[in-house]
Amino acid sequence: MLNNILNLSKLVFAILLISLSIDVFAHGVDDDTRVFLEQNVGVQFFPFMYIGAKHMFTGYDHILFLVGVIFFLYRSRDVLLYVSMFTIGHSITLFWGVLGDIHINPYLIDAIIGFSVVYKGFDNLDGFNRVFGKQPSTKVAVLIFGLFHGFGLATKIQEFGLASQGLVTNLIAFNIGVELGQFMALIFIVIAINFWRNLSSFQRFSSITNTMLMSAGLMLMGLQMTGYYLM
Repeated sequence: MLNNILNLSKLVFAILLISLSIDVFAHGVDDDTRVFLEQNVGVQFFPFMYIGAKHMFTGYDHILFLVGVIFFLYRSRDVLLYVSMFTIGHSITLFWGVLGDIHINPYLIDAIIGFSVVYKGFDNLDGFNRVFGKQPSTKVAVLIFGLFHGFGLATKIQEFGLASQGLVTNLIAFNIGVELGQFMALIFIVIAINFWRNLSSFQRFSSITNTMLMSAGLMLMGLQMTGYYLM
């Protein structure tokens, strides 16, 4: 039974990494979205909201980080608190990055986002107490990494050189969409984790799961740094 579970986990992990590798090197959005953004003129509230929701809901790096954040959160108010810290962080830098015309290399910022996944998996394994004898503030870490995730979102928007006309409104719509996509993803994540917590396998395999989370983050970092040096 154990071998079957481990083999299934490896298969799921491999599929995830293949999907990650495809999306990671693209550093953008699909062709239809690209054409729309490049041809956009003026306020396009609902299309931008849809694009934001789609990007967050299918953004593996963001989703992996959120899985790590809520993995050991048992109370709804704690989930709300930590997700709010993440939301505040990425909302600030999304607007700051685009409106302030702050350009960060997308490979480097996505490597940092990959590191955020590694960090949270390591944190969930109680790695800081075991290795360093001290636990950093998880709330502060989630907020700080939220800032980096926001810059990652900003780099996707900046690729297209959107017109200034309607830019603020479109950004607001995009950010609302991001939050909607995040909310939809969280629903699935919370339901799945809560269901798993009722099974005896949760405690047995929680360490393996967070180790796999760290491995996925390391793979993301490696892919992004490879892209950076080859660009």
